[in-house]
Amino acid sequence: MNTAVIQDMLQQHKKRMKLNLAACAGCSLCAESCFLFELHDHDPRYMPSFKVLNSLGKLYRTHGRSTQEQLQGMAEIVWRTCVLCGRCYCPFGIDIPNMIALARDILRAQGIAGVYPHSIGEPDDAQGE
Repeated sequence: MNTAVIQDMLQQHKKRMKLNLAACAGCSLCAESCFLFELHDHDPRYMPSFKVLNSLGKLYRTHGRSTQEQLQGMAEIVWRTCVLCGRCYCPFGIDIPNMIALARDILRAQGIAGVYPHSIGEPDDAQGE
């Protein structure tokens, strides 16, 4: 894991992303716009705000210092619970898809990638859910 690469990528987008993260109140008003949230019986892990705060938000809070395990957990969030369809809507104007895309880019730069499971036909319970 290369913390300097993560920090550089965070720094490139710092102003806009920190503003978005600060504006996110975790109000869950974005949840209803996510079809995966609806499909998974309103499981909070599928709320767009949860996805952002527990991936990119954690990276900014730790200044890019994360363990490999933490990054793998973030990968689970940004790939398994999001298809980046762009439908998530924030009444405060937060660009949620852009934030999740940045989290994915950072993880890819660390050699961590994922695929949304239904794109390869994986059943919901394949990961013990």
